[in-house]
Amino acid sequence: MRIGELAARAGTTTRTLRYYEARGLLPARRTGNGYRTYDEDDLRLLTQIRTLQDFGFDLEETRPFVECLRAGHPEGDSCPASLAVYRRKLDELDALLGQLSAVRDTVARQLARAELAAEAGAPDGPEPRCELGRHPW
Repeated sequence: MRIGELAARAGTTTRTLRYYEARGLLPARRTGNGYRTYDEDDLRLLTQIRTLQDFGFDLEETRPFVECLRAGHPEGDSCPASLAVYRRKLDELDALLGQLSAVRDTVARQLARAELAAEAGAPDGPEPRCELGRHPW
């Protein structure tokens, strides 16, 4: 198939495919007249790349998965380098979840404090203050 058909089937643009080719993620096969040509294996590579990117992997992080597919592994994620990327991504996500949890706790404390102040509602009550500017992380 030509580049336009591959782009349409993969749900991307020909410009993106040329970029992947320049980065060495997509093979650069050409016909005698210079047209790029692709096959179903290339579509599988693109599907793997796009799925990983949808999950938050950057383009370079997809390289071990592409290389695993090219080496003949049907899923692309059973090779040691792919497993290492998964582990690093999980560590990164765990750290982000910790940060989000800390932010959530801070917002919950601020809400509780603000609700108490709103309930008091006395004009002589304490001056309102917002502590969101100071974060624990």
